[in-house]
Amino acid sequence: MPTINKSNDQLVKSVLSEKSLVLVGLMGAGKSAIGRRIAARLDVPFLDADNEIEAAARKTISDIFAEDGEAYFRDREEKIIERLMLSGPIVLATGGGAFMSNVTQENIRQHGISVWLKAELDILMERVGRRDHPPLLKKENPRQIMQKLIDTRYPVYALSDITIESRNVTHEVIVQEIICAVADFSRK
Repeated sequence: MPTINKSNDQLVKSVLSEKSLVLVGLMGAGKSAIGRRIAARLDVPFLDADNEIEAAARKTISDIFAEDGEAYFRDREEKIIERLMLSGPIVLATGGGAFMSNVTQENIRQHGISVWLKAELDILMERVGRRDHPPLLKKENPRQIMQKLIDTRYPVYALSDITIESRNVTHEVIVQEIICAVADFSRK
């Protein structure tokens, strides 16, 4: 595990006084779990965009998809992420499709630092298999669907400011790698 560098923590906390840290990646990449830990370590508010969407709609994402459709969900997602990005510095975990929107990418570029948690297919499938499948995977072959999402979304996620390999190590290792990477990024 990388050693904790308090000066990196202070630098990143200073950066987060002006910008938000936004985690992007596919479902199962660890955005919420890692985001909560970064926010706690740096004493910055943590928000999960999917939770904020559900709270605003007063229904689950699965219900939004079923009742209103994906296009409606994506429109709500853009608006809520824009509001969150303007609400002040936060650590934000986005939904898997959020960064596919040019509007959302631009909001993040203007008000945040984007970190892509990149994970291999097997790791993603292992992690999403531990919980109820998200709406996009509730079809015949979830593994095939996830591979298509990787093929489509990874080139867009690669536009993120920082890429961190999400793998089966402790959350603290990933948190430390992100803090070091954000510190290095902010020094440029």
